[in-house]
Amino acid sequence: MIVSACVSTGDGNLKPGASTLPEVIAEMGPAAMTWKNPDGSEQLAFPRGPEGTQTFMAYVGSDGKLQSIENVLDTAHFSLVQVGMSKDEVLRILGPSGSRWTQIYTRSNQLAWSWLTCDNWNRQEFFDVMFDLTSGFVHSTGRHPNLVGLSGMQPPCGQ
Repeated sequence: MIVSACVSTGDGNLKPGASTLPEVIAEMGPAAMTWKNPDGSEQLAFPRGPEGTQTFMAYVGSDGKLQSIENVLDTAHFSLVQVGMSKDEVLRILGPSGSRWTQIYTRSNQLAWSWLTCDNWNRQEFFDVMFDLTSGFVHSTGRHPNLVGLSGMQPPCGQ
């Protein structure tokens, strides 16, 4: 969901069209990843972790003003990840995955990146992207519940 009005992502408010890049960084903290586009615009990823269920992607125009900011850990963004995409393409959509949830499966020649998120019932789950280790391209995607504790319960989201 692209936010066009004021958005509260922390202690203050960011206003698309008015907030500046320094204001975005003051509100959100340092970006985990930044991409500079040929037209001078920038895209910044702000994961809320290490065990957070949100990653905010901020889009700043070449004029240094916030264009939009959105939480990208949702079904709409997950559906954009397709077989054959590169790692950088996935990062541009979802931001970095949690380092705790990066796994290499040598027998199947795959690399797994996972993002902790909330399902439609407000329970924690993981969105997984499997990459072919040889080519580095997406092999498949999937979801699974975050089962924790001795009872294997799926915790609610604390948003």
